[in-house]
Amino acid sequence: MTARTVRGVAGATLAAALITGAAACSAPSGSTAGSAGADSAVVGIANEPETLSPLLGYGKDGNSKIFDGLLTHDADLKLKPALAEALPEVSADGLTYTYKLRHGVRFSDGAPFGAKDVVFTYETILDAKTNNASKTELDAIDGVEAQGDDAVVFKLKYPYAPFAERTVLPIAPEHIAGAQDVNSGDFTTKPVGTGPYLLTGWSKGEKLSFRANPSYWGGEPAVKRFTMAVVKDDDVRATRLRSGELDAAILPPNLAEGFARDTARTVYGAKSFDYRNVTLPTHNKVTGDVAVRQALDIAVDRAAMVDKLLDGGGKPAHGPVPTGSPWFTAGTERPYDLAGAKRILDDAGWAPGADGIRAKDGVRASFPLWYTSGDKIRQDHALAFASDAKKAGIEVKTEAGTWEVIEPRMKTDAVLAGGGSPADPDFDQYLLLTSSLAGDGFNNMARYDNPVVDQALADARKSGDPAVRKAAYDTVQRELVKNPGYVFLTHIDHLYVVTDKWQSLTTQVEPHDHGLGSGPWWNVESWKPKQK
Repeated sequence: MTARTVRGVAGATLAAALITGAAACSAPSGSTAGSAGADSAVVGIANEPETLSPLLGYGKDGNSKIFDGLLTHDADLKLKPALAEALPEVSADGLTYTYKLRHGVRFSDGAPFGAKDVVFTYETILDAKTNNASKTELDAIDGVEAQGDDAVVFKLKYPYAPFAERTVLPIAPEHIAGAQDVNSGDFTTKPVGTGPYLLTGWSKGEKLSFRANPSYWGGEPAVKRFTMAVVKDDDVRATRLRSGELDAAILPPNLAEGFARDTARTVYGAKSFDYRNVTLPTHNKVTGDVAVRQALDIAVDRAAMVDKLLDGGGKPAHGPVPTGSPWFTAGTERPYDLAGAKRILDDAGWAPGADGIRAKDGVRASFPLWYTSGDKIRQDHALAFASDAKKAGIEVKTEAGTWEVIEPRMKTDAVLAGGGSPADPDFDQYLLLTSSLAGDGFNNMARYDNPVVDQALADARKSGDPAVRKAAYDTVQRELVKNPGYVFLTHIDHLYVVTDKWQSLTTQVEPHDHGLGSGPWWNVESWKPKQK
């Protein structure tokens, strides 16, 4: 492992490979942080799940710790078998996926795992009565059936290219989850799975506690006790890490830098597809104006945000796809052009007032922008966006609040939001942009409505031809230049600080949702105590 500065870790070029570069660091006291002994770990995360049931969306992208999917990812994000004994057999037309299941696997209550549990899980998620906001991700499934106890066959409606990626979804036990209300039963908070850890307690808003599963099919983990401490405030998370209450934590760049000379801890950098953007609600008289959207899209100085807000730990975002990805559409980069933004507004009739803020037809160019309390990265992005917008003559009033406060306002108020998935463009863009999902919880928060984008997303989703899919996503990205429903600001590298009690820790290329199944503890079940 190479020792590097925090800025050096965060500023490395985007690569679709694991990042093992780290900065050596230590607590000022030189003491070892966190829990006693190398067989336990306490990590600080920013958010907790709403449920622990995979039937309601928990762990849908893998790495749930309590559960396993048919497949999982290795360090390089390549698919590998988990509850399946091999990668699926796929028919020539791409419409049939057959999985042979691993033998001898048991749920943590001792009951055997089998094909019926796989069928139950997928059929329950797709059931209209199940409150799973992500069920559209499984739209391609026409049916799933068991072939005896040790094989499962999925039939698809169309050749959905990334379907195998969808089968990292955790499998629930039919004999438990099927005997209770899927939306409100005990299984949502007291799960039973096949994974490497068992839940021992969940104090909402405080922590999730786990212990190693001694009967885990992959072998009992060396880390016997694992705790995820829920600490929403970045500064508090850093303080608790420094005091020794935490063994590890995710931190924004400016706080991770405070551990740069810490000889008892290491900073791990992870590249990600995680972006921060500003929603431009269609139902707001200001942000619903295409000219305002276009002006804001080029009035923001993305490079300055990366340099000043992220300390170089990221890159400018010109859409949902990072510029280093093969899915990125060349020519859709947004140059910083304040003069051009002013011309767009002038031509559209948004005239500056005496105070410099523009107005049109009696409507003042002013709107609120919400960000989540305690999230320094979002706060900094919101303030920088507001500052840049004001230079163009648009007033952005920043407000902090919890999601409970923000969600009811999303139809008309802008939000400093985030997203991103490295698995496949469909995984993020469909939920973000499809008009049929407008206002569906946190899907399509801006209520973006563009028929051309709708058709392109459908074409990309239903084609198995890589060239057709690339052309469709090119169309999406070009349409977002013409009519931005969001202003994308930055793609953010993730930084984690970990006490040096374990060896051979790594990170993966990460999605927006991180901390729970991502970070250096993405494979905590494989950690080994550092040899003294």
